[in-house]
Amino acid sequence: MKGFIDDANYSVDLLDEGTNLGNVIDNYVYEHTLTGKNAFFVGDLGKIVKKHSQWQNIVAQIKPFYTVKCNSTPAVLEILAALGTGFACSSKTEMALVQELGVSPENIIYISPCKQVSQIKYAAKVGVTIMTCDNEVELKKIARNHPNAKVLLHIATEDNIGGEEGNMKFGTTLKNCRHLLECAKELGVQIIGVKFHVSSACKESQVYVHALSDARCVFDMAGEFGFTMNILDIGGGFTGTEFQLEEVNHVISPLLDVYFPEGSGIKIISEPGSYYVSSAFTLAVNIIAKKVVENDKFSSGGKTGSDEPAFMYYMNDGVYGSFASKLSEDLNTIPEVHKKYKEDEPLFTSSLWGPSCDELDQIVESCLLPELNVGDWLIFDNMGADSFHEPSAFNDFQRPAIYYMMSYSDWYEMQDSGITSDTMMKSFFFVPSCIQLSQEDSFSTEA
Repeated sequence: MKGFIDDANYSVDLLDEGTNLGNVIDNYVYEHTLTGKNAFFVGDLGKIVKKHSQWQNIVAQIKPFYTVKCNSTPAVLEILAALGTGFACSSKTEMALVQELGVSPENIIYISPCKQVSQIKYAAKVGVTIMTCDNEVELKKIARNHPNAKVLLHIATEDNIGGEEGNMKFGTTLKNCRHLLECAKELGVQIIGVKFHVSSACKESQVYVHALSDARCVFDMAGEFGFTMNILDIGGGFTGTEFQLEEVNHVISPLLDVYFPEGSGIKIISEPGSYYVSSAFTLAVNIIAKKVVENDKFSSGGKTGSDEPAFMYYMNDGVYGSFASKLSEDLNTIPEVHKKYKEDEPLFTSSLWGPSCDELDQIVESCLLPELNVGDWLIFDNMGADSFHEPSAFNDFQRPAIYYMMSYSDWYEMQDSGITSDTMMKSFFFVPSCIQLSQEDSFSTEA
């Protein structure tokens, strides 16, 4: 029942009613405690199915093209392919991964803003024609190396013009679009649509109002040059919550009716990534070392100045492994202590670190936890996005195992939608769960 990132086949525990994610985590914590205490993931594939149903219910008019770099584990890609999503790929490797699953080239978009010539040629070779572009240099590379390319002009939105210093921003200005359209005409490159992206960090949904207005201007501008435009890509930035999806839909739906009405021949697509996978994966890590420090060592949070001790805990996974996204963004999960502890047990200011002893390898700067011991486990939920890159070679770091599960109710829901393992998901093996913990072996995931 164990799947690694590069395994060809996967087994999925089918859970009976009454068995849940907590039971599965308990089972594997017990197993790993006996066999080596390596970190591991549990992936609930049913949550991906539910996210797709949610998408279909709220924004059915928008076709999702899943952002592969967010989580490229073949199990995720295979279930999304079975659900009928498209795929937004950033590299030759990603294009090859999804094409091996039988995904047709028209359901793949090459979205890298800075493309290697060899990878443009690869896209041409395998029939992937739709790609994005936001500057003249990229346009010329595409013209020279992919004669059948169909380009979406990537325009900037208000939330990423200016922005925070040090962040890389992509997308051309509305003013520069005319120049790019002129260049495309001279180079013989087909411009077939517009892409924009609103960051998930943007709290103002009105940004979509300006972005859609700008997109409409580019469509009109392209018409003047004789281009036939038929795709609008509204990018990613979906957090995964139903509320945010409904909020975005509330803003964009009337605007789409005005600017890109049904019957106009314009296909609306999007690039959700973490929306699908973030909540589907939970990571369990083990405490491998511990230090007692004075409370004033913590620069913020906690009980600074207290006479009580504070603790630094070192885990067997960090920013050079599953927490890689922590280097560029805040952690979107709160650690839970796996072992049982009393409600009135004292809590201490604590910080959590990866195994590298590198000052960058800090996972949580300050939090309140009961005193932990080496060998205890911490659970991090919402770890499905940007956690599955190739790990660093530091200290023989081992990739965490991945265990997949799905409830019978989710499995039946998937079958009811016409998806069956024997027709669409040939690499999966669905097996009844054999989790049978005795009472004394059972762990609590409540903290």
